[in-house]
This record gives sequence, C-alpha cells and structure tokens, in this order.
Amino acid sequence: MSYVDEVIDQVIAQNPTEKEFHQAVKEVLDSIRVVVDANEEQFRRDALLERLVNPERQFKFRVPWVDDNGQVHVNTGYRVQFNSAIGPYKGGIRLHPSVNIGIIKFLGFEQIFKNSLTGLPIGGGKGGSDFDPKGKSDREIMAFCQSFMTELCKYIGADTDVPAGDIGTGAREIGYMFGQYKRIRGLFEGTLTGKGLSYGGSLARTEATGYGLLYLTDAMLKRNGMDIKGKTVLVSGSGNVAIYATEKAQQLGAKVVTVSDSTGWVYDPDGIDVAALKEIKEVKRARLTEYKNYRPNSEYHEGRGVWTVKADIALPCATQNELNIDDAKALVANGITAVAEGANMPTTAEATEYLQENNVLFAPGKAANAGGVATSALEMSQNSERLSWSFEKVDSMLKDIMVNLFNNIDNAATKYGFEGNYVVGANIAGFEKVVDAMNAQGIV
Repeated sequence: MSYVDEVIDQVIAQNPTEKEFHQAVKEVLDSIRVVVDANEEQFRRDALLERLVNPERQFKFRVPWVDDNGQVHVNTGYRVQFNSAIGPYKGGIRLHPSVNIGIIKFLGFEQIFKNSLTGLPIGGGKGGSDFDPKGKSDREIMAFCQSFMTELCKYIGADTDVPAGDIGTGAREIGYMFGQYKRIRGLFEGTLTGKGLSYGGSLARTEATGYGLLYLTDAMLKRNGMDIKGKTVLVSGSGNVAIYATEKAQQLGAKVVTVSDSTGWVYDPDGIDVAALKEIKEVKRARLTEYKNYRPNSEYHEGRGVWTVKADIALPCATQNELNIDDAKALVANGITAVAEGANMPTTAEATEYLQENNVLFAPGKAANAGGVATSALEMSQNSERLSWSFEKVDSMLKDIMVNLFNNIDNAATKYGFEGNYVVGANIAGFEKVVDAMNAQGIV
C-alpha cells in the first residue's frame, strides 16, 4: 500500500465519524500523490503526512449564555489550530447548528492550503460553535459572543491565532467578540479580522471573497481563451460571498440570474438586482421570498434548483457539498463552461470528478475563495502598521493576489503533467510551500 493510502486509512480509522474531514484529506492527498510518491522515503521517515493531517492542537469548550427570557443555554465552541508552519493560525469562526469537530477540522485543513496559496505568511486554523444566530436578538447574540470569547481569548492573539468571520459570523458578531477580547486581555491588537472600519477593519474586506472569486474566474477563463463578458452566471447562496460575487460578476459584464437561501431560490431572467438583494439580506435579514416584491418578473421556487437553469458559469457560494452528482449532470447537460467554488468544498467529490471528466473548467474553493482570507491578512498588516489603506489600494492588491494565485496553480498543474486540472494544481502549489517550511523547522 502506498504512503498516501496508508495515511488516508489512518485518518478514517482515527476519526471515524468525521466524514467531511475524510473527504477533504482524501481530496488533497490524492491530488498531491505524484509529489509524495517522488519523495516517499523521506516523507515516510519524517511522518510528514501524519503531521500534516493532525492538528497541532484543538480546543472544545462549553459556551453558556442567557436568553432574553432569563433561560440559560449551553452551546459547544471549537477552535482547531491546524498548522503554523508559514505563519500564525488564520481562519474564520462559523456559527451554525451543523457545526461539529469534523466540520471544523475539514475547514481548518483546507485553510492550510488556501492560506499558503495567497502567498501571505498565514497558517491554517478554524473555529466555531453549534449556536444559531438566526432569530436571536442583538442582546442574545452579544451574550453568546462574549461567553464564547471569554474562553477563546486564552488561545488566540495577533501573532498566535487570528480568527475572522464565516457563516453566521458577520461584523456584528466580530464586534462583540473583539470588545470582549480587549476587555479581558487589555490589548487593542489585530487579533480578529473583519472588524468595523472605526476600530481597525479594512476597506474591501466585506467584498473580498466574492470579488476575489470573480478575479480568479476571469483569469481562468482568459487562460482558456474565453471572456466573462456576456456570460450567464448561476450563483447559489445569498450571504456575503454570494452578494459580492453577484455584484462583481455584473460589473465585469456578466449576467447573474439566480441566488438562493436555506428555504428556496430565485430566478431573475433580467439579472439579479444587487441593491434589492442587499436590502433583503443585509438590512432586513429576511428570506428571498421578498425578492419578488422588488422584481415582479422574477420567479421564487421552494427547495433546491439553482443548478437546473441553463447558463455558462456556476458559482456555488452557500455551503459544503451543496452541488451533488445530479446537479453536475444537469449543469453539463445545459452546457456549463466553468464552475468556481465560492464556498468551502461546496461540490461533492463525485460531482467534481464528473465536471472535470466533461471538460468543465473547475476552480476549487481553496483557490477560488481565497480572496477573503487574503484581505484578512492585509487587514492584519494595516493593524500592525496602525494604518488604513484606501478601498482602491486593497482591491488592487486583492486582484493581483488572485491573478498570481491562479497563475501559480496553473503552473503547478502543468509542471506535474495535469494541465488544466486546477484541483491538483491548487493542492500541489499549496502543499509545496507548507512542506518546505515544515522541513526547515524540524520535527515539531
């Protein structure tokens, strides 16, 4: 049995219930097999892959908080500090009922390679809780966030571990967490990113993941002799990534015709009205059922269905494993040209394979959605310098990072004989940098 297969089997045996983590490890290790096989003796001797797939440390803690009726609730908090070979741990905090240790480990493992690909000095980590912010008052959100940070603050810091936002964790939640961190630690430092502009946040951070997704998609299309202008685009989700992916796609001359949320999806043949979407989701925090009040010509459908619409480009921006094999078949049947992942691992392994077999350009999330963490790292730089850069400067740096990132994964794929396979290219390019740093630092 090869070293790669041994380690995959070991991960499954040691973490039997963590299927998302299994999926992430298998996808990465299968992709880098050509590199591992060429260095198997050294990597096996140094237990390199075992050190790569095991977090440096992980924390699980209770989070008690009191609701508006005086009832005490107890949620579970997590932080996984996966790999610090190239910099302090960096990764978001996810607040969602589905959160468990397996999901946090999958996200943290992916973050290692995503952060490496940005070219910036940040390691991989992730955190979160099974707390559901939906339907909670601002005071209840604050109570949870303060309790969560009371424990988490022991393990993080500007040069140790710098969390950020993720699903369920926006500017409001980051603000409450930062206030509690500062109160307990007595430090005003850049230990959280995604902060408000008045207390150390970065311009363009809100837009960064969605904008970065389109900068990379545009570079991928150009590399393959195409242009995004005039293309029809499907977007899933209606959170931060989906909203700003839609905005940037339309700025680049494409037409986005779908968005979705947890209850249904919208089809707007005239192109999604971004202003209406922002008002519904960012101001009213309402459901997409309201979209038709703004655009009577649109259609609202319950359940799933975004991927059944005929289009050129698909951008899954909602959550993991949302695009399955049946969706992939529908996309191919409708002539899809490219799929780029705005969310973390939103395409199942089977669907990814089917899309690639049918010559669909495919950009994995660890590359395509790296704009968010890249701009978080730029926020860290601004905090360290006690400076605030203009929107234009940050956006220009973001575009350069994403175009360079694409070129690096394209070159890595070509170098190892996988031209056009950007999954393999992303994993190899991210892996090589991390391994070089791990080898230089000894057996730690």
